[in-house]
Amino acid sequence: MLLRTILEPSARFLIRTILLTVPVARIQAQSPFPLPTTTAHSSPSPLKQRVGSSSYVGNEGCRPCHEKIFEGYSQTSHNLTSRLATTDSVRGSFSMGHNVLNTSNPELSFRMEVTSRGLLQTAITGIPPDTETRSEPMSLVIGSGRKGQSYLYWKGDELFELPISYWTELDQWVNSPGYRDGTADFSRRVPPRCLECHATYFKATPPPINRYDNSNFVVGLSCERCHGSGSGHIAQAQSKPPHPAELDIVNPSTLSTERQIDLCALCHAGLGEPARQPPFSFSPGDPIDSFLTLPPPSPEAKIDVHASQVELLRKSRCFRESKNMTCSTCHNVHSVQRDAASFSTRCLSCHKVTSCGLHQKLGSSIADNCVDCHMPRQETALIVSDSNGRKVKPVVRNHEIKVYAGRAP
Repeated sequence: MLLRTILEPSARFLIRTILLTVPVARIQAQSPFPLPTTTAHSSPSPLKQRVGSSSYVGNEGCRPCHEKIFEGYSQTSHNLTSRLATTDSVRGSFSMGHNVLNTSNPELSFRMEVTSRGLLQTAITGIPPDTETRSEPMSLVIGSGRKGQSYLYWKGDELFELPISYWTELDQWVNSPGYRDGTADFSRRVPPRCLECHATYFKATPPPINRYDNSNFVVGLSCERCHGSGSGHIAQAQSKPPHPAELDIVNPSTLSTERQIDLCALCHAGLGEPARQPPFSFSPGDPIDSFLTLPPPSPEAKIDVHASQVELLRKSRCFRESKNMTCSTCHNVHSVQRDAASFSTRCLSCHKVTSCGLHQKLGSSIADNCVDCHMPRQETALIVSDSNGRKVKPVVRNHEIKVYAGRAP
């Protein structure tokens, strides 16, 4: 993997901005479009994804024995954090009147449309009737859509970020983070570090930094991203007589506390400095420092709330005084979790509700929501988009657990 110090500035910024929370199976996927060009006359190849011949089986391979877990996990942000671009996976509207983004440049607008080439982003420059256009396909969706989505396109075997994203809170198209409003730029490269947190596998090829085998990748974070490849596990379970299937699969709960945290830290401990390991070579149970160099924890360090949950958690007194607290102490990654009260039950397994300074005033109702006071949602400074002259930022829950000024006595 290339060191961040030799990445071009735009690539370094993209690593920070494209990670919309918040992960190695080798499933081969046919590129949804032929080699993209700036013309709009080529025909798309079939949009599909297929399992390759490697030791990885994909989520469907896990489904027969783990149907309940499969159904719950399929709706999670982890599983949906990247997908092939379809009218179902793209959250933004293609309807007339809702599919155009006007910019600060009166001679530039963008149109999102469904055509025979697939889903396109088209830059329109000039004043009618003297206009020029450039269209590129939405090949991949990055982001579950809970906060927003960005989109990538293939140009040969290179991946680039498209200039227009979707912002869920505003329910509208916006300039992609890192792109300057009023410009028609399609050149932001997508390096492996972005994809490692938003996909299960991409086969990176020699430089430039955004070159991949566009027929060998899997979108979303599959079961095997956290459990390891599944073919041996399935073979053991189906053998006669059956062998203990758990011998050929990783159950993260059996790992040490540090290795469990490392598994999450790959994507939730900040950018870090890549170690001398190839992209997508991290496996469940590996120590993170053999793959990614993370800054040492410091109580004084100012850490952004985006994609640095592990770093923030390590600053928390709850974590420091616990001998076995991990991310899964509060999170069940197999299901969607949006209920503040369910998280509060974790807090109250160690803390008494009567010890809270607000209990005397508000009573036991505070037991339903510890997290909004002690883990508030805050704006990130790393993801900023322009929307008609307005700077917009998503809010992310701060994972430093503490008493925040103005929220609790």
